[in-house]
Amino acid sequence: MPYVVQKGSQLPLKIFLLGFMGSGKSHWGQIWAAKSHLKFYDLDTTIEHSFKMTIADIFEKEGEEKFRELERYYLRKIEKEKNFVLACGGGTPCFSDNMNWMIAHGTTIYLKASPETLLQQVTDETEKRPVIKNINPSELLFFIQGKLQEREPFYSQAAVTLPVEQLHADSLVELLQEID
Repeated sequence: MPYVVQKGSQLPLKIFLLGFMGSGKSHWGQIWAAKSHLKFYDLDTTIEHSFKMTIADIFEKEGEEKFRELERYYLRKIEKEKNFVLACGGGTPCFSDNMNWMIAHGTTIYLKASPETLLQQVTDETEKRPVIKNINPSELLFFIQGKLQEREPFYSQAAVTLPVEQLHADSLVELLQEID
């Protein structure tokens, strides 16, 4: 069985998608929200619209600390919403006690991908992704492997782990049926 589900999940009300950049959180989140009749939010997009700057510009002009403050603020602002899928930034669970907050307020789903899969997904997007913007392309796989190792203790706390290579348009619907 491709899904790992911990008891006590609170599906379907509040779903937080976690995973490294390029794991498909925004892509699959939009598809799954539509298929499950849930609202879809993207935390990075929310921050960009509210702050009127791209994430890359916020990192460059305001610094990562300011971005992490905004991330924490907008994550917690969603508390009053119900019936949604939220695509979090890759680092969201790793800062400001965000992982514990998400676990307490909904169901966390980790989209787990191999470093090689992630490399394929982000190679052409390095300018948009501040964490890898200045990484030499020949060192990008090594960087991804190191960051994944650093973030895995946070990601692995998710209630559900889905392997990215096995995802499809009905993955969330199937998961919801499996839990019911």
